[in-house]
Amino acid sequence: MADTELPPLADIRTEEDITLLVHTFYDKVRADELLGPVFEKAIPGDWGPHLQIMCNFWSMMLLYSGKYKGDPMTKHFSLPIDPSHFSQWLLLFNSTVDTLFAGEVADNAKARAKNIGRVMQSMLGFTPNTGLQIKSN
Repeated sequence: MADTELPPLADIRTEEDITLLVHTFYDKVRADELLGPVFEKAIPGDWGPHLQIMCNFWSMMLLYSGKYKGDPMTKHFSLPIDPSHFSQWLLLFNSTVDTLFAGEVADNAKARAKNIGRVMQSMLGFTPNTGLQIKSN
């Protein structure tokens, strides 16, 4: 039997790519033992509006679409989260990006997610970078 190579992953280029990224990522978040309960309490019921906001946010961040208008930071102040939540969030985000995409925009997505986590932690009173170290296998 011959080895078959998978085609290389494409980069994030379109709104459809953003939708795939966001929906796949939040499926993982909702199923996660640590993050799932926090998100379910904050977003009970219909996730459609939140997912659309997140698609708009990442579209703005990665495709410079201007679709997102808002303040994502203050919405997180009342959540029962600590640095371990940020670490897990980043781990799931990076693994989702790496599974679906490869390229400059995909790398930018991971860098922006790490920076978002750093800024949010700082705003919440945690030491920046705490919990953002990704362990290599």
